[in-house]
Amino acid sequence: MNAHNSITSTFLLDTTHSSTHAIFAFPGSWSLENWFSHKPFGSSDIDRTLFPSLRSVGNAKTAVVIESFLRQFQTILRDSNLQEEVRKAVAQNKRMVFTGHSSGGAVAILATIWLLEHYKQKKQPENAPVSVTTENAPFCVTFGSPLIGDRVFGHAVRRENWDHLFIHFVTRYDIVPRISLAPLSSIERELPAILCFFNPKSTYFRQEAVGRAQEAAVFFSTVMKNASSVTSHAALLCMGSTNLILNTLPSFVELSPYKPFGTYIFCTGSGKMVTVKNPDAVLQIFFHCLQLNPGEDIRNVAYRSLQDHFAYKPEVQGGLQRQDIIYLDNMEHIPLSRDTADSNEKRLIDMALDTLGLSTKARNCLRAAGKLEKQNLQNQDKIDSNFSKIEEGLNMLYGYRATCEVLEVGYFDAFKLQKTPEDFNANVKRLELAGMWDEIIEMLKRYELPDGFEARKQWVELGTKYRRLVEPLDIANYYRHNKNDDTGPYMIMGRPRRYRFTQRWLEHYCNMSPDSCLESCFWAEVEELCRADGSKFFFQDTKERVLRLESEIERWVSHAEITQDVFLEESTFVKWWRKLPDQHRAASRITRLMDEIRKNIPNSTS
Repeated sequence: MNAHNSITSTFLLDTTHSSTHAIFAFPGSWSLENWFSHKPFGSSDIDRTLFPSLRSVGNAKTAVVIESFLRQFQTILRDSNLQEEVRKAVAQNKRMVFTGHSSGGAVAILATIWLLEHYKQKKQPENAPVSVTTENAPFCVTFGSPLIGDRVFGHAVRRENWDHLFIHFVTRYDIVPRISLAPLSSIERELPAILCFFNPKSTYFRQEAVGRAQEAAVFFSTVMKNASSVTSHAALLCMGSTNLILNTLPSFVELSPYKPFGTYIFCTGSGKMVTVKNPDAVLQIFFHCLQLNPGEDIRNVAYRSLQDHFAYKPEVQGGLQRQDIIYLDNMEHIPLSRDTADSNEKRLIDMALDTLGLSTKARNCLRAAGKLEKQNLQNQDKIDSNFSKIEEGLNMLYGYRATCEVLEVGYFDAFKLQKTPEDFNANVKRLELAGMWDEIIEMLKRYELPDGFEARKQWVELGTKYRRLVEPLDIANYYRHNKNDDTGPYMIMGRPRRYRFTQRWLEHYCNMSPDSCLESCFWAEVEELCRADGSKFFFQDTKERVLRLESEIERWVSHAEITQDVFLEESTFVKWWRKLPDQHRAASRITRLMDEIRKNIPNSTS
């Protein structure tokens, strides 16, 4: 709260209370443009230079964030000494805590992720003597922070296993965490007065006349109506509704894109604290715990929803002293009423939910959120059960490739010709594996697997093996049937998502730039160059592509990412290579490489 009252400082740094921690506290901001930069929800794509991990890996979707909060953080990073103080704290091996009240919490979130990103790379910056480890990873604690990021934002944080580093305290009646659920157009008239109520520098700071005015009641009502639309839509999705209207609703009703993430601790007002990690459950509690009782005056509730924004110090201190904390972990088993609370644990949960004012309907929504989380884990178990089947399929295709090499025919060319039963069997196995991988990709597209799935080492490695071994067969099949004539080049029109996804998994896992791992697409480029060479184009028209391919071949061979059967005498690549101008081949950077490799291949000549 000291930071809240700090008007001139961009952040406050406290190192006096602990020799092991450095606490960075960010104040809130109170102008309209510091909350919404534009309609409807003030959103923009995250700055990928600062936050490269905030994306969906396979889907290649960038996280969306509230632009105003992002700009505030960018300004602090650029114009203050934040980076210098962070470097000092890291050098002293101090654990950093970023914290903030109100919109200061949103800035604290971005600061925490920025530092996590900064030290994620395997090679540390020269000016960072000590890397951030699990023991001293930065921690974020917010109080009454608005939501700041969309589903992809939270998905990325959970995938990176950073979710446990974020703790958000929310009092039951505080309206601020719900503000992001309403579009600017619906609250534009009332919001400036509300921000003045929160602004310590304003003459209207915490004035009861403002809090009980009609504008405050309208503001409260509008925010909660929008929260109702968002949470109802989310609850139906959790319950697996197949109603077609559900899918079309966002096209004619403006629904906020912002979602919770991290661990939420709800202060009930009675000394109890309720801890929730499930983001869908948090969203439901946001709405259902702030409902009016029959006969309750909306102006009183609206005023309390503003006053509760300043109640964090006594609420949090009192709750932590009492240690009366309820953890809602097994959401699908929470009691719907006191009558169904058949154990001491469930009776305690029921009492805590009562203090939050959660009705039977609200509890059903929480159960649905828990069941969805459990279903995603079950989906992962199902996918994991196919792991050995995929390995068996790959081993069969490894054997097929070895057989082709013995016969002195590259497996790409052999598969493309389809002359033997072995070629047919390889095609059947290719299709079987495609079905298993396409099931995984479809689940990922629909977010039906746990957020961390794409970062699991065993699946990244298996996906890489699969892509490098099987994609050449897909390319051979594509050009064997001349699909490029009707559809277009494989890389532009024909490449299946299963290869795009698994490629991105590896690039993300290894902190590589996009499209760094295109070795499995080698044959697609060769096929296109073969067609360009035989058409109206001359060598000069494709020279840049040839040089780029040669450079990549050198790298791929050195890392054993393409196999030596590429250089067999009758391979499509060697036949194309021979057609290149003598002058170019003599000066090529890989001529010597090709000669050395082909000396070890029977019946290969220069």
